[in-house]
Amino acid sequence: MAAAHGADMSFDAWMRERLVEVERALEQWVPADAPAGLGDAMRYGVLGAGKRLRPLLVLAAGEAVGGDREAALRAAAAAELIHAYSLVHDDMPCMDNDVLRRGKPTVHVEFGQAQAMLAGDAMQALAFEVLTPEHGVAPALQARLCALLARAAGHDGMAGGQAVDLASIGRALSEPELRRMHERKTGALLRASVLMGAACGHTDAAQWLALSDYGDAIGLAFQVVDDILDVTQASDVLGKTAGKDQDANKPTYVSLLGLDGARRRAADLHARALAALATVERSGRAGATARLAALADRVVHRQN
Repeated sequence: MAAAHGADMSFDAWMRERLVEVERALEQWVPADAPAGLGDAMRYGVLGAGKRLRPLLVLAAGEAVGGDREAALRAAAAAELIHAYSLVHDDMPCMDNDVLRRGKPTVHVEFGQAQAMLAGDAMQALAFEVLTPEHGVAPALQARLCALLARAAGHDGMAGGQAVDLASIGRALSEPELRRMHERKTGALLRASVLMGAACGHTDAAQWLALSDYGDAIGLAFQVVDDILDVTQASDVLGKTAGKDQDANKPTYVSLLGLDGARRRAADLHARALAALATVERSGRAGATARLAALADRVVHRQN
């Protein structure tokens, strides 16, 4: 594992290695033997697909601050479990009513609505079980990680943002209203992923604030780029149904700012994220945030 921390390790090589670690951990911790086929639905919803951006942010931030590896890997898996549960529920007919996710039928299409709801519920609970092992992670750190993740997933985070999203269909939102919705719905979990990684190590106040600002910037940038891709890419590239937001008359950054304006906003947020990392570098060791910078690049320049 020592080679994985080398400064000369390319970002792509680092990412491949970390993705294998995360997948192996999820394979281990998501139970195949949950009763009545529940394990099959859970594993279908989380294993073997997805960008794994949230786990990568946890691990990159943890490495940037010299974090505890066991705690960071558990936090990475927990963040992905929360993300996967949210997708399972968001895709259901009572929410976004989508039939395609990560290039395959959604969980409720494959397993039925009741099993999909239960699978999402079980993944949410499992995230906190993963964060609280009997040995290997200090209880104080377990509590801090649980608090960060719970706040990001709850009423002032992802769930609250989804509620606002559903209530906003057909309404014209101002830019501050749209921003606040997406800071909750999408941004909160991305920011929490960065901060969970940071919590596994040692940061001063300036570094913590800068990493929080980085997380806020890429969290919103991710959603802006999502809105752009929704109108510029085909479903087979996205791995989900393209044009859904426009068809549902949902407010987006493209509908509010236009395509060029949305692209400028994404570029501005990218610059803000990199500026925040420069503050972290001034307070810590040179080069520590290179992988966080590369992840910001991937967020803004991705094609799906």
